[in-house]
Amino acid sequence: MAKKPQVTLHPTKNTENENVRASMIALLQTHLATAIDLSYSAKQAHWNVKGPNFMSVHLLFDSLHEEAEGYVDSIAERLTALGGQAQGTVQAASQNTVLDPYPTDLVDSMGHLKRLADNYARWGSALREGISESDEAGDDLTADLLTGVGRGVDKSLYFLESHFQTE
Repeated sequence: MAKKPQVTLHPTKNTENENVRASMIALLQTHLATAIDLSYSAKQAHWNVKGPNFMSVHLLFDSLHEEAEGYVDSIAERLTALGGQAQGTVQAASQNTVLDPYPTDLVDSMGHLKRLADNYARWGSALREGISESDEAGDDLTADLLTGVGRGVDKSLYFLESHFQTE
């Protein structure tokens, strides 16, 4: 897992306990960074894919990018609703993501599909940990958000893996 991001707490009338807010902001910042990273990994694949089924995977990668952008917005809005300061720059994402850097020299469609599947599986695991952490903290709203994101990430993983699973 990435290092714990620095947390800024702004004054808010949000009734969640301040310690819980701080811990959830740090958790959400990691997931915000990962969503940004995943979004641009999918776009990198979209721009550079070559090979069999080009058009279908080209369009799949673009739709994965768009979906991940929705996660970025939802996570950032929850983070700021808790009084946090969203760190949504590419630089912050690269420091706080749970993913390994995406290769910039990858072009074959199967390579992109498998690498993105690895990234989706890794984030899915981190999301499940985040759901447990937010449940334990008593933050049902953050747990619910991460559950919804996790559901979408699992579905996208299924779409990716369906291209190379044969048994």
